[in-house]
Amino acid sequence: MSALGYYIFYAFNWIITLLPLRVLYIFSDFFFIFFYYLPGYRRKVVRTNLRNSFPEKSDNEIIAIEKKFYHHLCDLFIETFKVTHLSSKQMIKRVPLANPELLEKLYNEGRDVTAVLAHYGTWEWLMFLPLYAKYKFVSIYKPLANKYFDKFMINNRTKFGMAVSPMQHVVRDVIENRKNNIRSLYSFLTDQIPAKGDIRFWTNFLNQETAVYLGVEKISSKYDMAVVLFNVQKVKRGQYCLTVELLFDHSSGVPEHVITETHVKRLEEIIKEHPEYWIWSHKRWKHKREPQNG
Repeated sequence: MSALGYYIFYAFNWIITLLPLRVLYIFSDFFFIFFYYLPGYRRKVVRTNLRNSFPEKSDNEIIAIEKKFYHHLCDLFIETFKVTHLSSKQMIKRVPLANPELLEKLYNEGRDVTAVLAHYGTWEWLMFLPLYAKYKFVSIYKPLANKYFDKFMINNRTKFGMAVSPMQHVVRDVIENRKNNIRSLYSFLTDQIPAKGDIRFWTNFLNQETAVYLGVEKISSKYDMAVVLFNVQKVKRGQYCLTVELLFDHSSGVPEHVITETHVKRLEEIIKEHPEYWIWSHKRWKHKREPQNG
């Protein structure tokens, strides 16, 4: 996307998303036809991922999940762009935090926190979290290849006070915040695909050998942070509920890989309950584990 293309996109998005969500969801229903049928968006990837993850399910069950997923995916596109015009009051109403007392307790205890989340339910709408707690919220992200669209997404994510930090700067930011006595919560999207050269750990996830980042484990255990999981459940269109689940009160001294295995297994449980809300179009399993010699 060129600079001109970005500004055209931005102006178009700004105008269109003035419409209320109930109207924008009509566009979502229309997009579903193209995403699923004409010509289809990564249908082969989605079908393969679902079959490998749920070998016990029938063809009809797989297709039913697939269609629900594409409906949800189209809603996500609409909701992401709608952020341009959503107020803090609207965000709190649309994604209530079920148990703010947990974050308040950890903050009052002087604890820094690492938070695990995934491409499940909604993640872009979680930028409202600074409205709920005193923490400095830092979203760890992988910069997008297109610098203009990357800027658009950063502007969305920082709208309500969320800070963003590229993955390679996390340790630097942790040290700086601790030096200045700024209690912080660092959120990691942990279901992303590590670059092949960065793979250090494999586990079984959704019936498949899966490469997983160790960032949450390394950062949290080094600084004895609490580890929580953001469980975001879709209630209905445009309405979610966030529950913060405490996985580890203290992470220093926890045996190697236990933190990683714990949050991976918990995410697996959540996905199995409502699989249509996870992003199956990602090529999550494009890297294969090389056979071990001997």
